[in-house]
Amino acid sequence: MSRLVVVSGGGSGIGLAIAGHFAAAGDDVLILGRRAATLAAAADAVNAELDAKRVTHLAADLSDVQEVERVAAHVAGTGDTVDVLVNNAGGFYGLDQPDTLEGYAAQWRANFEGNVLPTVLLTEALLPQLTRPGARIVTLSSIAALRGPGTYGGAKAALHPWNAEQATALGPEGITANIIAPGYIEETEFFGDRMTPAGHAARVSQTLVGKAGRAAEIAAMAGYLASPEAGFVTGQILQINGGALLGRG
Repeated sequence: MSRLVVVSGGGSGIGLAIAGHFAAAGDDVLILGRRAATLAAAADAVNAELDAKRVTHLAADLSDVQEVERVAAHVAGTGDTVDVLVNNAGGFYGLDQPDTLEGYAAQWRANFEGNVLPTVLLTEALLPQLTRPGARIVTLSSIAALRGPGTYGGAKAALHPWNAEQATALGPEGITANIIAPGYIEETEFFGDRMTPAGHAARVSQTLVGKAGRAAEIAAMAGYLASPEAGFVTGQILQINGGALLGRG
């Protein structure tokens, strides 16, 4: 029996890999994001590869309350409950170093609004529609949440205690909530045209395995956390970074 999986930021990179992973497993996947054309192309590509219409898409700015309410209404209109919610939307906003207090404040606000609000608003809006028991919430954080940089990392770090709160509140209803914190992953738009061969080499050299991560590896972890076998895993931060930052118990 197919599940309904909602993936924010599902048009490219890690989000697209996650959407493809679930679709290949036979699930119905709704991908969300701000770029309608990118979402449509992503859905078409996955569906063509599988020769089945598994992925649908809806464009929305998930930092906007009314847009999130529209998404929730769309999902409710399907008549299905949400079995898996993957919060992947986000990015590094305000790349230039601010030279005024006003600019510094704007950079922090942009990273908070771009990384925290899409996750907390979408999750809150879809809470009534989560499958009980059995739903899975998987949220993408970052290695930056554990070591910086401050603006982007600080925004991602805000999701960690929020996730603990969700796990605590929803556990009695049979719903789990976990975080994946990736390290350096190739095949994403995160760095844009800023990534250089030297930058790539420096990041690979930080790992213990001598390679960059792949989006498919993050997708596989999301798949596991969303599986029935992971029902005893909740409230956790799972690092996937090749050993660039060691876990601590």
